Amino acid sequence: MAGGEAKEIHAVMFPYFAFGHISPFIQLSNKLSLHGFRISFLTPPGNVSRIKSSFLVTSTIQIIPIQIPKVQGLPTHLHNTSEMTPAMHELLKEAVDLMQPQIKTLLSELRPQFVFFDFAHHWVPKLCSQLGIKTLSFSVFSAISGAYVTVPARFIGVETEEPTVDDLKKPPCGYPQTSFTSLKAFQAQDLSYVYKSFNGRPAVYHTAVDGFNSCSAIVLKSCNEMEGPYVDFIKTQYQKPVLLTGPLTPDPPSGVLDEKWATWLSQHPPKSVIFCSFGSETFLKDDQLKELATGLELTGLPFILVVNFPGGVEARAELDRVLPKGFMEAIKGRGVVHSGWVQQQLILAHESVGCCICHSGFSSIMEALMNDCQLVLLPLKGDQFLNSKLVAGDMKAGVEVSRREEDGYFSKENIKEAVETVMVDVDKEAGVSIRQNHVKWKDFLLNAEIQDKLISNLVEQLKTML
Repeated sequence: MAGGEAKEIHAVMFPYFAFGHISPFIQLSNKLSLHGFRISFLTPPGNVSRIKSSFLVTSTIQIIPIQIPKVQGLPTHLHNTSEMTPAMHELLKEAVDLMQPQIKTLLSELRPQFVFFDFAHHWVPKLCSQLGIKTLSFSVFSAISGAYVTVPARFIGVETEEPTVDDLKKPPCGYPQTSFTSLKAFQAQDLSYVYKSFNGRPAVYHTAVDGFNSCSAIVLKSCNEMEGPYVDFIKTQYQKPVLLTGPLTPDPPSGVLDEKWATWLSQHPPKSVIFCSFGSETFLKDDQLKELATGLELTGLPFILVVNFPGGVEARAELDRVLPKGFMEAIKGRGVVHSGWVQQQLILAHESVGCCICHSGFSSIMEALMNDCQLVLLPLKGDQFLNSKLVAGDMKAGVEVSRREEDGYFSKENIKEAVETVMVDVDKEAGVSIRQNHVKWKDFLLNAEIQDKLISNLVEQLKTML
């Protein structure tokens, strides 16, 4: 910035309308507001009541409701992906494209210096270039995932319109040499979605790469300490500034654990309970739920299993249908199966909880690492597969459940073996190493000075762009 008095920096946040995307944008908004940034946060009105309590109480952050244009087949009362079918997800992306005139008018009035935008909003840089606004493509995915999936090198050597499963089992040309060398067939098959076009709209890969190519700078929710080789690869692929926010560690949870959970947990010894949850938008198939639940029973350890189902499905009826007859009776006192929201951070922080089984969503991984909860990773889709490779492979701070190559099947024995590695066989090499690395990464994530420095560095880099 030129000399004279420091001018207030105004940034607009424009995340995709899924809570897994909205949350990191909120975290970044809070961090930047502490550095004097004024934040305008764009989201449909139906999301406002759910997210407003997540922002710091500061006059420098305002939520601006924006309207989702009507698209045939997309219910007008749905303002985020949490209750949408896969087909509706694709219609939402069409609706997002129709928002361009609305966003241009809004930005013309707001006149921010920066717009942070998400993968589906690839048209933002072109629109902002007409208004003299800098654009930052903020990826909420890990760098290991972005480096594997959304780089130009992914199409080197690909002879078809989209990469095959065999192509996707292998890293792209030039990918850094780390502990991670390949994906299994079922994982590559799942990732192929990223390269498919729906309703004539460009595939996720093409919108993401277009956004990266045309923005002023790329912003990653990562740091060199955790993902340096992958960050460097993305820099070489796009030949433009790549800024890092750090992992955006969650703030300590506020409030008190509900008495129901506190009472149940206090009945069990320290570090003995397994907490198992897969987030609000990752759903288990029948055989997966059955093997997971019986695998937890097989460990002999106390556990809390949180299972959610798609909207409109009656949870108790589903559990009765899928779980073995007499299962609930057999686990009484030792196991709890719950459906719906729980105070995850407060449960993980409880002294009785010693293990976290999760889907490898990055927020859940961070929450487990910041507590004394050994990680058992059971990724089920998309970037979760790459996150798991990072934590179990590069960071060596968790164990991934063993799966079958072609279809990803896992058995109750596979669950038991993974849990025993970090909870029972603690004197064996794998268990000892994982626990030592867990402590190292916990100390890194809880070091406020390090985490604050990551944001301070980002702020300085943003200022040099003005």
